[in-house]
Amino acid sequence: MLSAYVDMIRIRFLMMLAYRVNYYSGILIYALNIGAYYFLWKAIYGTNEVLGGMTVGQMTTYVAVSWMARAFYFNNLDREIANEIKDGSVAIQFIRPYNYIIVKMMQGFGEGIFRLLLFSTPGMVIVSLLFPVKLPTDPGVWGLFLLMLFFSFLINSQINIITGLFAFFLENNEGMMRMKRVAVDLFSGLVVPMSFFPGWAEGLLKLLPFQAITYLPGAVFTGKTTGTAAYQVLGVQVLWFLILILPLFVLWRSARTRLFVQGG
Repeated sequence: MLSAYVDMIRIRFLMMLAYRVNYYSGILIYALNIGAYYFLWKAIYGTNEVLGGMTVGQMTTYVAVSWMARAFYFNNLDREIANEIKDGSVAIQFIRPYNYIIVKMMQGFGEGIFRLLLFSTPGMVIVSLLFPVKLPTDPGVWGLFLLMLFFSFLINSQINIITGLFAFFLENNEGMMRMKRVAVDLFSGLVVPMSFFPGWAEGLLKLLPFQAITYLPGAVFTGKTTGTAAYQVLGVQVLWFLILILPLFVLWRSARTRLFVQGG
């Protein structure tokens, strides 16, 4: 069974490879996004050396690595699941000898590996040549960041799958998917790092899983979070991964009794 799940990763990778030109152009789009945020934050800092606990150099690196990390953990599993529920094709998954949720995770991981190798890595090289990005020299930081990036993918995929499964109950969860995407980009720290939010808002966001997707890995990568604190934020990611398993399991079991087909 394990080999079947591994094949799901390979098949999705090959599918993405067939449309690789789209991702080559995506590198240019992400570079433009990073450039826009770089000049925006440079103007916000002005003559200040430090804002929100981050220097100008750390902010530049944070913006670059956060957007390139997004290319890895981003996927459309919520939309895929919602579409399969609407057309009834998810019913076939019920009789197949594998777990539908794990299959979706493996497919998302295959897409993520493709993005990491052919999007994030070359994109980060190009961005480093265009902007003053300061990459860490400690191999330990790189190893910890990559591990945290993997948990970013897991947590984001869990949220996507949960959102997609709501199509069993809402019939049309398009609005919920759009709201989820905005919430992830904003509250994860992709648009604005959490340390720039007011104290009460930052405290509230720490009670949500979004920080574990972008802000915590970015803080470790830029050196804002170091030493034992870096391993503590990794623990926060692991904790949220384990917490999100429960609603995912409950929702999936409840959803299996709610199958219906729209159209015909």
